[in-house]
This record gives sequence, structure tokens and C-alpha cells, in this order.
Amino acid sequence: MRSATQLISDEKVGAAAVTTTQETPSVEDVRTALNSVHDPEIHKPITELGMVKDISVGDDGIVTVAIYLTVAGCPLKDTITRDTTAAVSKLPGVRDVRVELDVMSDEQRTELRKKLRGDVEEPVIPFAQPGSLTRVYCVASGKGGVGKSSVTVNLAAAMARKGLSVGVVDADIYGHSIPRMLGASGKPTKVEKMIMPPQAHGVKVISIGMFTPGNTPVVWRGPMLHRALQQFLADVFWGDLDILLLDLPPGTGDIAISVAQLIPNAEILVVTTPQQAAAEVAERAGAIALQTRQRVAGVIENMSWFETPDGSRMDIFGSGGGQAVAESLSKSVGAEVPLLGQVPLDPKLREQGDAGTPIVLADPDSQASQVLTSAAEKLSVRARGLAGMMLNVTPAGR
Repeated sequence: MRSATQLISDEKVGAAAVTTTQETPSVEDVRTALNSVHDPEIHKPITELGMVKDISVGDDGIVTVAIYLTVAGCPLKDTITRDTTAAVSKLPGVRDVRVELDVMSDEQRTELRKKLRGDVEEPVIPFAQPGSLTRVYCVASGKGGVGKSSVTVNLAAAMARKGLSVGVVDADIYGHSIPRMLGASGKPTKVEKMIMPPQAHGVKVISIGMFTPGNTPVVWRGPMLHRALQQFLADVFWGDLDILLLDLPPGTGDIAISVAQLIPNAEILVVTTPQQAAAEVAERAGAIALQTRQRVAGVIENMSWFETPDGSRMDIFGSGGGQAVAESLSKSVGAEVPLLGQVPLDPKLREQGDAGTPIVLADPDSQASQVLTSAAEKLSVRARGLAGMMLNVTPAGR
């Protein structure tokens, strides 16, 4: 009869035998697992982008994966390493995952660009193409200080939270503020002739502030502004967006005209305050649609009232401005221009903008958040489809 010591020893040997005889995954198994690893900037599988350089599987269960980074010093290499390790570690028989990083050659980056953008020398603006399904909104105001940028970032964050793919162009070249208000601290990455935009709260964003050192002012004339906007729209790889928001500078100057030329199908969203003087100026910003033949999507009234601790409302900036703008523009353009919402004056709206977390995310139950979320839903309710698009079909012969 065997002793207890011998039985324990036999059990250990048996366990070791099971461990060493467990099958290791094949190279194809590992490659399949890597299909779930997406490039954080391009949002496509690294296997599809040609980023997997090599895969080796040892008999001891150690898997080595060599990954091509798009550029040297890729800011998201740690994310790629972590996601690769997590995906491969789930395979049975894997004891350890080792990720080796390399950098694409110029030829590989060119092939990547062709795969993503097509074999064209000059980049085109995807949102201006006949087949584009992206809804483009130009957030405009007649004058500064009405909270146009605050409205833009909160609409974007609310739409992204609903699962939409959203991008924001900070087209206010002189007074850029979107990166701070959206909490986008990253820098764009250039891959061949493409610019990969940073993301914050699920929103892709680009701004001239990401290309200037510190708080350096931008001193440009009209042609430079037009070229910058063109690059933001054409050179940046936006991917398949549902919604693109452009935060325009106040007034009806160069940028507003350039947007109408570059993206004729863009719609105008007017932001005003209840103050009659601000409303009159806001009407001009919306009425530009008569000359550019753009659709006015609606009006948002900001700073509508302030709610005191006892629950009463103070109309600090007056009342009725937003409704007046909506009614005036409806008559001017000959189509209904709705008042999409009246956003109350809430100190948290400013505080969260300074903190880089839009109020719709930081305090979704606040009254300001609910109004902005409702406006975002109204703007995104129209499903992407083929309505209005020409289809290359002909009637069948009889």
C-alpha cells in the first residue's frame, strides 16, 4: 500500500503531465484573435491594416507577436501592446505573450494610406462627395460670447454617448477653445499624408491649437484660413462619421464662406442668447443660408434663464430671443426652422468646460444637460440612408 507522500507525489506528476501536454494555439489561431485588436486612431483591425509583422508560438506556450507601428514614437503604442496581450492571452494553452514593436517603412505607410484613402494624389473632402452619409452641422453665431463652443462640445459628447461616430472641427482659428473644453490633450499623428485626430470622450477632434506652441496667437489672412480649414477636412482621416460638427467663428466672414464652398451640403445651427441685440445679430448668421443655399437645421438659445435656490427664474439676458430668431429665419428661408432648446444659465456648464468634461457627461441629470441631450437627439434622429442620392440603375427591358 502506497504512503500518503507517494500519492501526493503522483498527483503532482499527473498535473505536470496535463500541463505539458496541453495543446498550444496555432499561428492562425493567434491571427484570428488579433482581429479583435483595433488601431486606436484608425479604428480598424491591425490584421487588416498590415500591422502584424510576425507571429511565433513556442512549444512552451509563449507567443511572440511582432507589431508594426505606423510611426516612430506612436503615442498609443502602450494601448496597442496592452490590447494585443489581452486578446492573445485568452487563447487556451498560452502561458505568456510577448509583444515586439517595429515601425512601418515609407512604402508600407504609402500602402496603408492607399488602403484607407484610395490611390489619389490630392486628398479630397469625403463629406462633400455625393455618396457621403455624414451629416455636417456648422455651429454659428452672430457674435461672440453666446456659448457657441460650449454648445458644440456638449452636443458632440451627447451624440457620442448614444453610440454615434462623431467628429468636431474647431474652425474658430483665431479663438480656438474646443480642445480644452472637450479635454482633448493629445496631439495629432501624421501617417504619410494623413493626419490622425486625437479623441476625447469618444469624439474625434482637430484644432489649430494642436499645431501651435503654447498659447501663441494665429495671425492669418483669409487665404490661409481657407487652406487650414481645407486641410482639417481633407487631410485628417476621420473614418466613417455619422456626425461632423464645425465650431465656426462669430459672424459671416471668411470661414463661413469657405465652409459653404468646401461642404455645400453642410447645415447651419444657430446659437444665440435671449437678448434681443444678440438675437438680431444671430439672424444674420443664419440668413447667410439664403446666399449659400444651405439648410438651417435649427436654433439653440443659450443662457436662457438662471434658476435661484428658491426655484424661481431670473431672465438675466431677457427672454424670447431664440424664438424670435427661429421665426424670423423660418420666414426668410421659406421653411420651418425649429427652436431646438433653451439652455439655462448653469455655472457647472462653464466649470465642466474648463475641466474638459462636458456637462452632459459630468452631470447628465442637470437641466442644462437634459436640454442639450434633447437637442442632440433631434439633430441626429434622421437616419443615414440613400434618400436623395442618385443610384446607377436603369429600367429592365421588356
